[in-house]
Formats: sequence, C-alpha cells, structure tokens
Amino acid sequence: MSDIIYTYTDEAPALATFSLYPIIKSFFAKAGISIEKADISLAARVLSTFPEKLKDSQKVDDYLSILGKLTLDSKANIIKLPNISASLPQLQACIKELQEKGFDVPDYPNEPKNKEEEDIKKRYSKVLGSAVNPVLREGNSDRRAANAVKEYAKANPHRNGKWSKDSKTEVYHMNSGDFYEYEKSKVFKEPTNLSVEFIAKNGDKKVLKDDLKVLKDEVVDATFMSAKKLDEFVKDSIKYAKDKELLYSVHLKATMMKVSDPVIFGHFVKGFFAEVFSEFKDELKSVGVNENNGLKDLFARIENLPIKEKIYAKFDEIYAKSPLLSMVDSDKGVTNLHVPSDVIIDASMPAMIRNSGKMWDKDGKAVECLAVIPDRSYAIVYDSMIKDLKENGELNPATIGSVSNIGLMAKKAEEYGSHDKTFIIEDDGEVIVKDSSGAEVFKFSVQKGDIYRMTQTKDEAIKNWIKLAVNRAKITGFKTIFWLDDRRAHDRNLKQIVENELKNYDLNGLDIEILNPDEAVRVSNKIIRAGKDCISVTGNVLRDYLTDLYPIIELGTSAKMLSIVPLLNGGGMFETGAGGSAPKHVQQLIEENHLRWDSLGEFMALIVSLEHLYETNGNKNAQILAKALDKAVSKWLKDDKSPSKDVGKPDNRNSHFYLALYLADELSKTELKDKFEQISKDLKANEDKINGEFLDVQGKKVDLGGYYIFDDKKVNSVMRCSKTLNGILG
Repeated sequence: MSDIIYTYTDEAPALATFSLYPIIKSFFAKAGISIEKADISLAARVLSTFPEKLKDSQKVDDYLSILGKLTLDSKANIIKLPNISASLPQLQACIKELQEKGFDVPDYPNEPKNKEEEDIKKRYSKVLGSAVNPVLREGNSDRRAANAVKEYAKANPHRNGKWSKDSKTEVYHMNSGDFYEYEKSKVFKEPTNLSVEFIAKNGDKKVLKDDLKVLKDEVVDATFMSAKKLDEFVKDSIKYAKDKELLYSVHLKATMMKVSDPVIFGHFVKGFFAEVFSEFKDELKSVGVNENNGLKDLFARIENLPIKEKIYAKFDEIYAKSPLLSMVDSDKGVTNLHVPSDVIIDASMPAMIRNSGKMWDKDGKAVECLAVIPDRSYAIVYDSMIKDLKENGELNPATIGSVSNIGLMAKKAEEYGSHDKTFIIEDDGEVIVKDSSGAEVFKFSVQKGDIYRMTQTKDEAIKNWIKLAVNRAKITGFKTIFWLDDRRAHDRNLKQIVENELKNYDLNGLDIEILNPDEAVRVSNKIIRAGKDCISVTGNVLRDYLTDLYPIIELGTSAKMLSIVPLLNGGGMFETGAGGSAPKHVQQLIEENHLRWDSLGEFMALIVSLEHLYETNGNKNAQILAKALDKAVSKWLKDDKSPSKDVGKPDNRNSHFYLALYLADELSKTELKDKFEQISKDLKANEDKINGEFLDVQGKKVDLGGYYIFDDKKVNSVMRCSKTLNGILG
C-alpha cells in the first residue's frame, strides 16, 4: 500500500488532477514518499459494476470497494476529491458515452421487464446518488477554514450582495405533510433485526426491506412525505410566487438524495406544467417521458412526435401566465426545472444569498425570488438566514469571524433519501416496521405515491462526533453549538444522548450549547458579526449544507475549506472541498481552454495528509514536506496565485506551477536541499516562459475526448502543455 492514496474523480477536479498530480508525485518521490491514484469516477464505478460485460483490456479495478476496506485500516491515508453524485440523467448520459466508446455496459432499465433487468437496475442503484461518501466516510467530519485562508479572505474580501428589510425574497416550505411532520425515532437498547412491510388496503403484503441489522443504542428513524400534500403545496407555491411577483426557484438535492428528491422534483415539473401532462398524457407516455428527469429529457423525447409544436405551444401558454422560472443558463433557455441535478440546494441557496437574494430570470436579469424548499427539516435554516440578513444586513467577509463544523457522518449516519431504505409507495395502505421478535416499532398510514424513508445512526458514530466537538471546543475556546431541533423526533433522541454524554467530560471553561437550528443561525451570525469564531456541531445533511453556506459567505467558495475526516480505526481521510460548480468549469475549458478550478482545497488536504503520515508512521520527510507546503501555500495566497475566472489570464495550470515554484524554494532550505535546489533554480529561471506556455494556448476550443471518461492523451496535452515545466519535473 502506498503512503497516500489520491482519488481521481470527475469533471473539473479530474481535469485539475492531470496537471497537479504529476507535480505532487514528482516532489513526493524525491522525498521517498509514495502516492498513487485510485479512480472512483462515475465512469469507473459503472465499469467496475459490470466486469463480465467487458474485454480484459477494458476492465478496471473496483477502487471504491478497495478504498472502503482501506478506511478500516489504521494506516489509511486518503485524499478525496469531489465526485459526481449521479442523478439518473447523469448516469444515463455516462452509460451512453461508455457504449459509444465500445464498452458493452447495459442500458439502465427504467421499468424492468424480467429478472435480468431487475438485477441490472439493482446494480446500477449502487452507482446512483451519493454512492461514494457513505462507503468512504468511516469517520466524522472536522471542516474549517485554515488560518492562512481566512486571513487572505479578510485581506482580499469578495463581494457579498447588499440586503435590506425591503427585500421580497423568502423561503417557502410545507407546513404539513412533509418528512418533518411524520418523523418517528427510536433508540434501540438491544441489538435486533428490523423488517419493513407494506400492507395494501386489499390485504396484499410486500416486504420492502428485510433483515435490517440494528446495533445496541443505535438510533433508527422512519418518516414519509405525503404526495397529495406535496402536490397541494406545489400548486400553492406557484400561486404565491405569481401573486407576490417573485421568480420561482426550486431547491432540492436530487444527487445525494437519489431516491426521494428526483421524485419530489418530478412533482414540481408535473405541477408547474400540469396542462401539458394532462392534455398530452398518452403522447408523452408513448415516448417514455418521466417527469422526474426534467424538461431537457422531455423535450428530447418529444422531438419526433407529430404534435410536438402543439406541446411547445402549450408550454408557451403556461410560461405566459405563470410566475417566471429561475434560470440555470438564461442564454440557452435552461430553467430551474430542466435537469434535476442542475440546482443543488447546498450550492444554489448560498449563491442566491450572496447575490442579495436574487436569481436569474430568462433575460439574464437578477431578480428577487421565492426559494421553494418543500421539507421543513432544513428549509428553516435558510429561512432563518434570510430573515437575519434582512434584519441586520449582509455579512462582511472583511470583518466576520468563521463558523467551522463538526459533522456526524460516520458509518452512513443519517443517509436520508439516498439508499435502499427509501421507497415510493405503490398503493394506499400501511407501512409497518417490526423487530426480530415481531413487535411493532413504527406504523404509518400511507397513500399511493407517498415517499417513505428510514435512516440509521450508530452509537459509535454519535459518541465519536460528540468527542470531536468537545476536543475542538477545548483546542479553540470557541463557542460550540449543537444544532438539534427539539421539534423533530430524531433530534430529540440525539439531544438526549448529547446531554448524557457531555456529563462524562470536564467542560470547565467551555461554552457549549444545544439550540434549535433556526436559533443557531441567529446566534452564529451574531458571533461572527462581532469578528469572533464559533463551531457548529450538526447531523450529516446539515453538515453538507452548512459547510457550503458559511464558507461561500466567508470565503466566496467552499472549495477552499480544510476538511479532515479522522477515521474511527485511526486512519485519516482528507476531503478537498465542494464540486458544485465543476460542470461549468469543464464547459469553459472546452470553449476557451481556460480552467478556473481552484485547487487550494487539494493543497490544504495534502498538508494535513502529510502531517498525518508523520504522526502515524514517524516519516520525517513527510513532516518536512508538510511544513514546506504550508509555507508555500501561504506565499501562494499572499501573492494571489488563485486561478482567474477570465480567459487570457492565469488559470489552474499557472496556479499549479506557482505551487511547485514556491514549494521547491521552501524545500531547498531544508534537509532535502540536495533533492530540490536545482529544481528550484530551474523553475525560477523559467517562470516567464512556463507562464507564457500556459497562457498562449487559451482562447481556443479543446477536445477532451469525452466528458465522463476523458481521453488521457488529449487531456494531458491540454493540462500539461508546458514542455518546459514537464522537462524540469522529469
């Protein structure tokens, strides 16, 4: 096993890897530290799922499974880059591309017709959605801005849009019938196995889930969302936006919540364009339209229908009398309802909040909007943030403190709506959960179309999460807030566990509090407005949302965050930031040969990975490299070597060169001087030439040979286009 594993993923982070990884590997090798890549991209995950369909030369290692086992090893040291959490349209596009390149992977069967297709769909389900993180996250999350990054952000603040009390923007959520209302939760005092059974009104029984293992003191939740109430809510929200003259925007997470949220998204598509779906019901069915896949898929499918012009005319009628839809790409007419994976709540809501509560209309104009978030569980956080900004004004990046996060995510904690315990109810009836003795645990009366889900949170993960929070509180002295909603069944159980567990710690001198999330927003904002720092301690989904929300407000991006995952068995995983904007970066590279992806998250992860290697293996060179890299990154920030957004200016490749330049310079002052002194001299002597080689290629279209699976030769020629730098690195 190599000292460090570096994951190869998708889109912009993968493109950046072509440039950065050879630099890292060259430097590390000279210091006697081994590093290797592990391909966990969407394409690789698809290919490793169907090895029997491939030629020997096409087969790939199942690195996700390999890394999943590695996380249990005390010597694990993994750097994890953002990957695609595939929605169904993304998966289908990936399958199509692989097939076109000669890989004999099967089509995704939307409606399996036999056992073989049922098996194919089941195997693909393990690739959909947040398939990577639950496998690798065998630890809880410690996510914060490094001091150098925070100080740079204060000295070079980005712009947060102005807020006023007069802003019409607001959050609109369900007040009944959502997951929040129906949630039930139980802490199991003894191990058991659960079964989930559906009993239809006519008495027919179906086992939805069997042999669900539950450990001692594990927290198990179950809930559902009413399809009927959701449809009423969609209708009401459209009318409300029209009456208030607000732009209509829907915010979900159809990637991580791979079962539930695409269906919720489909309710919005069908609700907004109800007349299309009723008037042309048979025609849409004949070409396999599924509202869950959005308008882009619908328009592609009706292209050959003889009545397509009538359908388009009906869309125009609806647009004319409905509230304006927010746009993903105004120039191309891509709306909020085109693709389920285009509008991801943890990226879209912070971006809207940064932009004075405005999103883009069809003319490319920023206007106030109605942010529609059906389930209250997390809508209340964004609602509280917007109300606070209206009352107290925007948060100033030049003066505010920082909100770091300790997130509960170990052992698939709180993996809501994203796994094999989420079901779309097929008929009216009851869902009953029983333990191994046959005793009833939960019971719900449900109707056809309702979305039922369960989740588990293990005691070991919870206790470790609390320990991490207390440790960070002791190290920093910051106010530490557990964000737990005592109006929710799950959070009430967690609150009780936290209160009991905190009694085992010496909390003298610490400021630790448990608050409802809406109140926690207000308190945290007050703290950081005063220039102080605080720690949010949250569950998994809220961790995901907050570690975009506050970093985007503070730093302008969440990609610059330091994300440490101390694995439960002693290893370490180091995540490099969020990839929500990665698709746009790829498009810009293709059109202009300019990659704006900022690899600062990768740089920060490398520092702590090397520190971890020294702490666990006593590798002295790892310590030397870590200290030198820390100094190099500080200089990189001070000299503002982040990639520019604009073509013709330094991009990701130039920024990697400067990291190499500064790192070689720092290493030439250490015990590794003999290894790096000449490289440092060569890089300094060729600074202008190397930068010129990167800048000269910009402004022209490039061919990457694919999207989900790049042509390595073509991408190397794009991302490693400086012959001078390549020669120096050897």
